[in-house]
Amino acid sequence: MTISFDDFMAVDIRVGTIIEVEDFPQARKPAWKLTVDFGPEIGVKRSSAQITVHYGKEDLLGRQVMGVVNFPPRQIGPFMSEVLVLGLHDDANAVVLIGPERNVPNGARMC
Repeated sequence: MTISFDDFMAVDIRVGTIIEVEDFPQARKPAWKLTVDFGPEIGVKRSSAQITVHYGKEDLLGRQVMGVVNFPPRQIGPFMSEVLVLGLHDDANAVVLIGPERNVPNGARMC
């Protein structure tokens, strides 16, 4: 399937810094509740992420991640996820986060 450049640009992917990590014992699969600061334009958003295999709470605090910020919120059990934090599956099917190589301003849009 081919998409146009305009289709691609409709997906708003921004960088944010994880400012809080909470346990999510109600999740069907092990997950963290993340609070991510996407800067003044987007603000602080929450997400559920199944990233517990590679990341502990201490690994995540202060880490910059990429996220889709213009999907509608999604109810995950008792939690409302507002953004989709992006990652890739490794050989063992565990998620590895996507983030910038160097620190950039929160809210910077992928181009």
